[in-house]
Formats: sequence, C-alpha cells, structure tokens
Amino acid sequence: MGRLAVRLPGDGGGRTAVWWPWLLVAVAVAWSLVSLRRLTLGVAYLNDSSLHEQMVRFATAQLRAGHLPLTNWFPFLGEGSPQFLHYQSLPAILTGLVGLAIGPDVAFRWSEYLLLSLWPISVYLSARAFGAGRPAAAASAAMAPFLVSATGVGYEQHAYVWTGFGVWTQLWAQWTLPLAWGYSWRAIRDGRGYLIAVLLTALTVALHFETGYLALSVLLVWPLVAGRPLLTRLRRAAVLLGGSLLAAAWVIVPLVAQRRWAAVNEPFQGTGLVNGYGAHRVLDWLVSAQLLDHGRLPVVTVFAALGFGLAWLAWSTDADARALLVALAVCLLFAFGRTTFGSLVDLIPGSADLFFRRFMMGVQLVALLLAGRGAAWLAARCVRLLEARVPRWSPRLSPAAVLLGAVAVLAPAWLQLGAYDRHDSAAIVTQRRADDTQGAELDRLVAVIERDGGGRTYAGMPSNWGQNFTVGAVPVFKYLESRDVDEVGYTLRTASLMTDPEYYFDDRDPSDYRLFAIRYLILPARDRPAVRARLTMRSGPYWLWTIDGAGYVQVGRVVGEIAANRTNVGARSVPLLHSGLAADGAYLGVRYGSDNGTAGLLPTVRSQPSAGAVRAQRAELDHGEASATVRMRRPGVVVLSASYDPGWTATVNGRRRPTRMVAPALVAVDVPAGTDHVVFRFRGYDDYPELLALSGLTLAIIAVTPMFIRRARRRHASGGATPQAAPRGRGTTRAAAQMPAR
Repeated sequence: MGRLAVRLPGDGGGRTAVWWPWLLVAVAVAWSLVSLRRLTLGVAYLNDSSLHEQMVRFATAQLRAGHLPLTNWFPFLGEGSPQFLHYQSLPAILTGLVGLAIGPDVAFRWSEYLLLSLWPISVYLSARAFGAGRPAAAASAAMAPFLVSATGVGYEQHAYVWTGFGVWTQLWAQWTLPLAWGYSWRAIRDGRGYLIAVLLTALTVALHFETGYLALSVLLVWPLVAGRPLLTRLRRAAVLLGGSLLAAAWVIVPLVAQRRWAAVNEPFQGTGLVNGYGAHRVLDWLVSAQLLDHGRLPVVTVFAALGFGLAWLAWSTDADARALLVALAVCLLFAFGRTTFGSLVDLIPGSADLFFRRFMMGVQLVALLLAGRGAAWLAARCVRLLEARVPRWSPRLSPAAVLLGAVAVLAPAWLQLGAYDRHDSAAIVTQRRADDTQGAELDRLVAVIERDGGGRTYAGMPSNWGQNFTVGAVPVFKYLESRDVDEVGYTLRTASLMTDPEYYFDDRDPSDYRLFAIRYLILPARDRPAVRARLTMRSGPYWLWTIDGAGYVQVGRVVGEIAANRTNVGARSVPLLHSGLAADGAYLGVRYGSDNGTAGLLPTVRSQPSAGAVRAQRAELDHGEASATVRMRRPGVVVLSASYDPGWTATVNGRRRPTRMVAPALVAVDVPAGTDHVVFRFRGYDDYPELLALSGLTLAIIAVTPMFIRRARRRHASGGATPQAAPRGRGTTRAAAQMPAR
C-alpha cells in the first residue's frame, strides 16, 4: 500500500539525505533556545505557572520527607484539597524529583524552557512514525514553534510563557501526544512497538487529562481506516486501549472514585471556556488562519491546506494519510463541544469536568503534521523546477536552497514570534527588578505572617481591587502564592469543594472572614480594612493588618441545613455568605449529593450566647493535621476551616468520631458539652500501591508477551515443517527461505 512520503531529489538514503532534515530541526530548536532563554530566570509568575511551581515545591518537600505527594493534603488555595489526586500532578512529581538535586524552582523553570524549546524533536519523530519522509517531518518540526491561535491556549508559546497562560502540565503532554499518536498508529498498522505506544499513551493521560482523551479516542477509529484484515487491526487497537487504561489506572481509578468530592468550575459553566466554541467558530478560525497563524500571513495554514488536499487525494491508497484525516475529524468533534452537540457530550466519560475549548490543540497538531507534508511536496516541485531550468544546477545545492527557502517562507512567523519573545523577556526582566524592590518590602510582611501563623491571608481577588494591587505586574495574591502563603482570594485554581464558595467571598462581611479563617489582611498603604482589625506592620506600599480571635478552628452550633452537590455548592452558599450567621457561631449542615431544595431561604436564628470557645489551637495543614482544645457550654460542633473531603478524620478526647460537612463545605465534628480536645487528621487515598503495581504489571506483560509469541511461533514452525528429520545443508536453508514470514 502506497504512502504519502514526499522526497526531495537525492533523498534516497544517502548521508546528505539524513543530516539536512535534522539540521532543519536543529535550527528550529536553536531558535527557541535563544528566544526563550529568559524563561530560566527566577521571577514571580503572572499566570498559572505560580500554581504549578508551588506544586513542584510541595512535591519536593514531600519526597524529601519520604512521603508520596499523591496522598497528602495540599493546603494552599481553595482552603486546601487533595490536589495531587484531583489534578494532573505527574509533571509536578517528576519535576519535584529533579528538584531534590537542583531545587524545585530551578527545576520548574528549566523544565518549561527545555520542553518548549525541544518540542520540534517530538513533532519530527511523530511525523516519521506516520510514514512521512525526512523532508516532510523536518518541515513539520520547523513550523512547530510558530503556531499562534486566536485563543492562545493551544500548542503555542503564548500558552506557556510568562506573559501567557502558564498551562504548564499541557506542555508536558504536548511532548508525549505526538509520540503517543505516532507509535500507536504504527502498532495498529504494523503490529509492532506495543510497549512504547502503551507507555506513551498512559503517560499522556497522566500528564494532562484533556490531552489523554485525544490520545485514547483515536484508538477507537484508527482500526477502521488501517486496512485489512480489520479484525487484526481491531485486536491491536484493543490491546493498546486496554493496556493504556490499565497502565494509567493509578491516575484514573482514584480520580473516578473521588470524583464526587471535586467541584466543577461553576462561574465558567455555560461559557465557551467550558463548552467549547462550537463548530461554526472553530471551523471559521481554522479556514481563516486564526487557529494556526493568528495576526500574520497564513504561512502554516496554507501548507496545512495543501497537505490536507494531498492526504484527501491519497485516501484510497495511503493508510497514513487516512489516519491523519481521521485524527483531525476526531479533534474537531471534541473542539466543537457542548456548544454544538448539547447533552450528547454527556456520553463522554467525565465530560462535566472537561474544558472543550482545549481540544483545539489536537486540531493544531494534526494540521502541523499535514503542513509538513504539504511544504515538502511543494519544496520538491520547486527543486525539480530549479534542476530543470537552471543550467549546471548541482543536486548538492538542493538542501541548502530548501533551508534558505524555509527561512524566507517562515519569515512572517519568526518575525512575529521574535517580537513577542522580546516583549516577554523584557517583562520578565522588569518583574525581577520589582521582585527585588517591592517584593522585598512585601516579604517583610510575609515573614511576620509565617512567624505568627494561626490563619489565612487576604490581599484582594481577581474580581475586585486585588487585581490592581501588585508587585510590579503581578497581583499581590499571586505573589503570595510564590511565597507559599496560605491565602484566600486567588480563586478557581483547584477542584476543592470550597473553591466556588470562595469565588463569592465578600470582604465587607465579618462572618465570611470567620468561615475562611482569615487572620491577616495585606492592603495598599493608607487603605482601611472593611472589618475590625489592627495595624500590625507597614512596609512601603503594603500594610499588614491582623484580625484578633481569628483562626483555623472555630466552635458553634448547627441551626439548619442546605442541599448541595459538586456542581452547585458555590451558588448554594451565596445566601449563607451574605447572612452573617457565622459571626454568631451559627452553621448550616450540608445534605451533600442531593439536588433537592433551592438556595435563598435560611433559618431565622435567635441571637444567643456562643456555644463555646476555643481555648487553644494548633494547625499544621501542610502536614494534614489540626488540633484544638475547646470549652463547650452545650453540645455543638468544632469546625475546621478546610475544604471537606472524606479523607478527613476526627478524634474527640481520643475517641474516633465521624466528620460532617457544614456550609459552605467545611470539615466539622460534633462535640459534647465540657472541655474537649479535638484532633483533625487527613488520610489520603490509600490504594495507590496496588494500582501502581497493576500499572507496572501491565507494562511488564506487554513487554514480554511478544517474546513468548515469537518463541511459540518458532516452535510451531520447526515442529510442523515436516514429520521427518530435515536434511542438513543447502536444502534446509532453501526450505526455511520458502516459509511464510510472520
């Protein structure tokens, strides 16, 4: 069966044919290494990289202490959560391991720099696995650094760099998805390389969940276009799909088992960020070059269109072309999302937690692979024209002409990205100066908070004055994350059940400060807090205020109940957050998992003396533990201001007692009247050893099974060739040569 492998004249396997495509890849890599070198500088981050870097620091600390980060309580953001279970945490763990040797922040910065700069290598290897010739693969790799889309969150620099979005975990899977696709297709097509295909697919699932869907979904349709025999292709795909799911079981099983305790992002529901932008807009972006060449001449888009046309024409004869076209269709369907398909997307497992707009990254990747084929085909035609029209043209000049042509054709792309990278580098340098001046002033306040402890810190939110209260260009609430300060205000970063209620936090309501355990406020100089607090310290443009009596542990009584689940706990909490009930120690129980009832009506509570008081408390949430001694006038509840999770346990006076959820979604335990000593401890998901063993066993079986199959076939062939002893000599060789190849 023919393949769409476009070759330049002279690309017949000689030494020149081998080195010049790699030279083109090296040029693309070198360009990125030079342009992006400022990414290695230490700086407070403007985007989601602040969260990812914090997770790397946490992973390094846990690993250094001999703990598995997957099972520990992550105390930062959203009032804490088992973040490493609910989120794609393998990149943080791997980088944290490197951080043991060179430091977690250094490891994070260099991982971003190298993964982004070296990505053309992954694209080249993927294109080769899809049957592309060296020129076509090199062309895809050469264009890889220069993708730019209207959304800016795909396989492009803006998704990762300092002035971009900082979606760092996607960057890891951006490296593995091209390889997972290429080697999975090769396994289905040729029946070889199962282990590397399964390993790469499972890695992609673990590194980034949405990308994992793209890695797995194509396995369902590729057997249908891989050619005959169909049953053989289906069997190979089933091995890949089953093996990949089992190899990634240590990620998938806990995620599914604990799914009901992971909140959805309520404020974004119903928007294009979650539902996708729909078929009309996505296709319009693709055709109008806004998905590959936003803001410049449509260089990559033109080559991708040419590659698409060549693949379409070769549909009947080229299985590799069919595989790419089918992958493009799958990615487009995912990218259309709920906006196009409505409730049909509920058939996709885990669809409620997906951000469908992110699937446009798959469209970009397929378009890039097609663009390389189109560019190589066009280059080959131009070279043949030169050889035919230019007298004494030496074929040895063809690679040099192609390299010069590539530089010229990609000029709009590298000029645009070069300007953007210089802007990004300048912003990093400017922020470093701000960190050294304004950051040093803010660090003095952070030192006081770390010394005294006892509660969280509030310095504004993205939705209010906090967005413009900055260290350089970085909002203070993001800068605090770079210092591992337990804070309230940097909202919607985790899947904790408190992340949505936090979005509705009202900094004018004293009872909200009690619910969120806010003890410290950092405000602009000369600004007064909206609640009673005392000025603790001034440091340049930043003033620190302290709320007396605040803490992680409070006591009270349950006066009513609300119904909520992971999709509406934020909205159901709004009336409570505006009620002032918590200021009187009045809490509402949560009938969790129920969708009955509506938000709005709260019980009328008669004012009465407090149910008790906290005599002493100690919180070490970074170790998943908090304790308090309370004096209760009557039976009530002790409330820990940490996001509820079934992993939280409680003992009262040394005896185990069940925990309960109180609104918005906090951990509580019932206590009797009198003096009680209460200890809260978090115990993470405990089936990881067995699941990791299952994943390892799966990979081992896939690794050794082909060896046993080959041995069995050899024994069968040698035993069934003839019932008589085979004669020695040339006849044996001839008989062996006539046996069918397996």
